[in-house]
Amino acid sequence: MTDSIATLSQESDISIIKLDDGKANAFSFDMLSQVNELLAQVPRDTGALVITGRSGLFSGGFDLKTMATGDMEKITKMVQMGYRLLLELYSFDRPIIAAVSGHSIALGLFVTCSADYRIAVDGEYICQANEVRNNMDIPTPIMEILKARVNKNFFYPAVYHSDAYSMQDSIAVGFIDEVVPQTDFMNRAMEKAKELASLPHPFYANTKKSAQEDVRKKILNAIDKYENLTGLKS
Repeated sequence: MTDSIATLSQESDISIIKLDDGKANAFSFDMLSQVNELLAQVPRDTGALVITGRSGLFSGGFDLKTMATGDMEKITKMVQMGYRLLLELYSFDRPIIAAVSGHSIALGLFVTCSADYRIAVDGEYICQANEVRNNMDIPTPIMEILKARVNKNFFYPAVYHSDAYSMQDSIAVGFIDEVVPQTDFMNRAMEKAKELASLPHPFYANTKKSAQEDVRKKILNAIDKYENLTGLKS
C-alpha cells in the first residue's frame, strides 16, 4: 500500500489538502493519484479548499525520476494526470487558496496559478516556470493558465526566459497575490479561505465558468489531442 504523501483534513467548511512526500513534493503518479482521490472528497457546493505543501517547499513539479526512466507509458500517464489536475483545479466550483509554503516550481507553480488566490510564505523561496531552460516546451494546457495569470509586462521573462522570482517579486509577475511572514502564514490562508467560503453557490461557480469558458475549451481540446496522440484516450 502506498504511503500517504497527500492528506485531507477539515476545519469547519474548509478542506485542506497537504502535499508532503518528504522530498521535492514532486507530482509523481502516486502523488497525482492521491490528490485526485482527495479532491473527489471535497464538497463542490459549499466551503473552500486550501492546498499547501511542507515547510520550505510547495512543489518542485513533475517527478523527474519518472521522466528519467524512459518508460513512455508511465511518463505519458503521469503527464496526462498532471494536465487533468490543472484543469480540475482551475475550473473548481468552489474557491481554492494556494498556501505556497516554499519553492513553487514548474508544475508546482502551475498548480499555484490554477488557484483562485495565492498566499506565499515570506522567505528565500522562488517561483519559476523553468521548462524552457530545461529543454522542454510549455504545452497548451499549461500555457493557457499562464496566459490567464501572468501580467503582460512579465510574460516574456517569466515564461519564455524561465526567470526565477522571489515571493515578493512574484506578486508583480502575477504568480502570487500576497506574501505573509511564517508566523502568520497558515492563519492568513485560513482567514482568506473562510472569507471566500462565504461566496454563495451556485453563483460563484456560474460566474467562474462563464469567465473561463474559452480557456477551458482550449485546455480540454489540448488534453483530448494529447490523449488521442498517446493512446490514453479509450
